[in-house]
Amino acid sequence: MFDSNQDGSKAGSSLAAAQRPAHAPDDHPKIPPERVGVLLANLGTPDNYDYWSMRRYLNEFLSDKRVIDYSPWIWQPILQLVVLTKRPFASGEAYKSIWNHEAGESPLMTITKSQTAKIRETLAEAFGDRVEVDFCMRYGNPSTQSKVREMADKGCRKILFFPLYPQYSGTTSATANDHFFRALMEEKWQPQVRTVPAYFDNPAYVEALAASVERAYAAMENKPDVLVCSYHGVPTRYLMEGDPYHCQCVKTTRLLKEKLGWADDRITTTFQSRFGPEEWLQPYTVEEVARLAEQGMKRIAVIAPAFSADCIETLEEINEEIRESFEEAGGEEFTYIPCLNDDEGHIGALCDVIRTHLKGWVD
Repeated sequence: MFDSNQDGSKAGSSLAAAQRPAHAPDDHPKIPPERVGVLLANLGTPDNYDYWSMRRYLNEFLSDKRVIDYSPWIWQPILQLVVLTKRPFASGEAYKSIWNHEAGESPLMTITKSQTAKIRETLAEAFGDRVEVDFCMRYGNPSTQSKVREMADKGCRKILFFPLYPQYSGTTSATANDHFFRALMEEKWQPQVRTVPAYFDNPAYVEALAASVERAYAAMENKPDVLVCSYHGVPTRYLMEGDPYHCQCVKTTRLLKEKLGWADDRITTTFQSRFGPEEWLQPYTVEEVARLAEQGMKRIAVIAPAFSADCIETLEEINEEIRESFEEAGGEEFTYIPCLNDDEGHIGALCDVIRTHLKGWVD
């Protein structure tokens, strides 16, 4: 598990080793030894599930023009006067039902900390202390700006920025990159940077995804009739405007099917989390699972390959709302297969992606 004290001591040792450049005057600021930073980025999480914590988080999230691209003259009055009046209560109750009360944080935060700690440990075995690994959130805390600043203070003259989204979308990967670049605008001495693209077709990632399905199926007495791959949805209009997300989701399902050696009718692609009045990518998961039950598919499993860590959309929406839709339509056995989270195969796949993009910086 992530240890903040340990991380702080590492920062202290890096700063303690800072020295003035050769031939510099005595009043020249000390500079820490040059390192390479790996900054993981996930969507984000509210600090708590109370009304004001939820309102702050939802305001930041739903004010992002990458997420809701309506004119602010139209959208902001609706958001501030309607959506943020009621939605924080409902979202807060949903978060409360999945909250890690022992740690005082959301499951996404707990999992991301563990992922970061394991990736840090793995990369340290290969590169020693030359590589600094940390994480940030696009919305909420820890902010991207604060972590870029910390990495600069630790001597990271190169930063690899890694949005933890297997498939690319303007609503996820692009807005994370946007925020990273805005953070760089605040730096007097900007580091050299690289960003990691979508990794849905990375062989190690596909293998880890398939292994998670095989483990889940091996533990079941009755195998599901179909595996539903449920991806977070976006408006259909985004596909028409050039966002490759839909195509990459469909390809993810195909690669998973091929890795498992399955026939086409054993696996299907759906989209969840529809918001607002316009048409979103279809079929909608909540409707498709009901249709499958009505057609006699009494046992299904659902997996969420667009998420690198379990969160509100998987633990609450899939495991409660979507499960309920299936069972009300006559379904009998519903199995949610967790995200890859800090699974060993997943950590190995993420480290494989990182090593590829660190080439030429550290070897």
